[in-house]
Amino acid sequence: MAATPSTMKAVVIEKTGGTEVLQYKTDVAVSEPKEGEVLIKNDFLGVNFIDTYFRSGLYPAPGFPYILGREGAGTVVKLGSGAVQNLQIGDQVVWMGERGYAEYTVTPAAKAIKLPSSLSTKVAAAALLQGLTALTFIREAHAVKKDDWVLVHAAAGGTGLWLVQLLKAVGAKIIGTASTEEKIALATKAGATHMINYSKEDVKSKVLELTNGEGCIAIFDGVGKDTFDLSLELVARKGSLISFGNASGAVPPVTIARLSAKNARLMRPTLFGYIATREEFEQYTNELLSFVADGKIDVRIHEVYPLSEVKRAQEDLEGRKTTGKLLLDPSK
Repeated sequence: MAATPSTMKAVVIEKTGGTEVLQYKTDVAVSEPKEGEVLIKNDFLGVNFIDTYFRSGLYPAPGFPYILGREGAGTVVKLGSGAVQNLQIGDQVVWMGERGYAEYTVTPAAKAIKLPSSLSTKVAAAALLQGLTALTFIREAHAVKKDDWVLVHAAAGGTGLWLVQLLKAVGAKIIGTASTEEKIALATKAGATHMINYSKEDVKSKVLELTNGEGCIAIFDGVGKDTFDLSLELVARKGSLISFGNASGAVPPVTIARLSAKNARLMRPTLFGYIATREEFEQYTNELLSFVADGKIDVRIHEVYPLSEVKRAQEDLEGRKTTGKLLLDPSK
């Protein structure tokens, strides 16, 4: 294993705002792993909407300067003291944590998993956060059952495609929404039972037609402000509206009495609340990686961007120009 350099390439923000606050630097100090931590040389990094929320200030950063990024995959190059989950130098791992937009990341060993030899770091980095989000949501936010009618907004997006594939695996009847014929074809191939082009069709009337006027027992809405009211109209009696994203902006405050008409449940879950312990993280991550390694899930990668082009990556994501996962290559 080559010696670890003292500085690295990384993307830093010193204030919140638009993509103009993203600073690509080549002289950021490489941190040392402390007790229970490991240092990872990243091969690939995931780009997620949560990164844009911290950049914009929608979610508060712990302090500045701050390195965005919540997931990646690469090789363990240093071990901190204490328990490091049996990880060893040279292990290829996928990890979840913070400060990911960089060549090297220090992360708690409890949030890193050694990869099976059949799985590449590229695929693993593309799978982890969105895949775990979808898996935990259909198990715990709303336990979806066979033949349940489920609505997935932005079904061809990163998390949307994961939801569609996993919902298909449990036998749900899936209605997806998308804005173009290309995205509709993609989500249909992934397993959506019915797709609605919301740029041409009335989503409400189509969903009610398909469900005999009952609506959907579970609705997964990562769009936010633009779709929230529609989702609440379309949730079935005793159903769940799982609001998990802000792609179109944050949902305004909700009057709780609006849930009474259908005895509906409204949740705003985060993945991290479902994988807080090592046992939870291991259980869901190993299950997810098994799905991928066995070929049961198609991990679609939209594009691998050089780390130096992180602004373009986030602009593409926010502009809804993407289908599947966006990755960064920290070596470029």
